[in-house]
Amino acid sequence: MQTTLTSDVQSKLQWSLLSLRLGVFLVMFVWTLDKFVNPGHSMRIFEKFYGIGGVSEVAAYVMGGLQLLLVIAFVLGIKKRITYGVIFLMHGASTLSAFNQYFDAFNNLLFFAAWPMWAACFALYMLRDQDTKFTVK
Repeated sequence: MQTTLTSDVQSKLQWSLLSLRLGVFLVMFVWTLDKFVNPGHSMRIFEKFYGIGGVSEVAAYVMGGLQLLLVIAFVLGIKKRITYGVIFLMHGASTLSAFNQYFDAFNNLLFFAAWPMWAACFALYMLRDQDTKFTVK
């Protein structure tokens, strides 16, 4: 059973989805910039949280470049099924890779901010067809 949303609810939904998309973009964009500004930080994150050692600065720059293309496509709403899906998967991997941090909650409170952002990524993916405010058609 499909229902039609009133124009008021549709407008509120579009503005809400835009705010989620911009919020997720902001976090992902800063993490992307970190790969260029401080590639050593990215290298340490890959080793500590993903168990991937020996990531070079060049690899951090390449990953940053690819991630930059992805987050720009995401914020513009280009190929939403792909870009929203990849953002959801990337953030999910990041959230779950820090799983041990959650056991020492009060010394790692900021890690818990990843969960509502992951939920926002999920909501954006599920509602991608309704997310039309300021997207590239």
